[in-house]
Amino acid sequence: MFSHFNLQIKQILTGNFFLILCSAFYLAWWIVAFRPVGAVRGMKSGWLLLPAVVFGVAAILQIVRGSGIADSQSVLFSRTAVLIGGVIAYIVLLAATRLLLNRQVTTELFLIVGWTVLMFLEVNALFAQGHYSRVSAIIFLTIILIAAVVSLVCYLLYYNLDSIRGYVDGMVPLLIIVVMMFAVTVSVMQS
Repeated sequence: MFSHFNLQIKQILTGNFFLILCSAFYLAWWIVAFRPVGAVRGMKSGWLLLPAVVFGVAAILQIVRGSGIADSQSVLFSRTAVLIGGVIAYIVLLAATRLLLNRQVTTELFLIVGWTVLMFLEVNALFAQGHYSRVSAIIFLTIILIAAVVSLVCYLLYYNLDSIRGYVDGMVPLLIIVVMMFAVTVSVMQS
């Protein structure tokens, strides 16, 4: 099934699969640990975070390795620019959400920005290797930015919602990640 792909594309696809699994375990944890009635707390639900972390780290390693691009290849932007942009975006969002909006800072902000950076690296590599045209890459990057903004809105709204709406709101970014990772994977498989 993957035999016609080079090592970098295989790493990206494997990373995408791992990130889908990571999100699935994180979502399962959210569903049981944050349900409005009868939430399951402690390690009775917390154990679901262990495979989420393992698959998440494995996904990051695979996608970063697969996104390594030779300098001679045509890219949309440099890896360094993406990484620096991600750090700057995180610092600005951290300051804005905490200082200006008085929102409690949680891990999810880091995860949203980290996922966005990871996806930018991935799309850049897929473009460089000819799996995406410039137009396709720009379309995917635009969708990724929209997904990140929707996730940030959910992040900002969470503490202002009642328990049922907050419960659903917390699931939206995880579902977005699964859908996006699946869409990118399918698009690469069909190229």
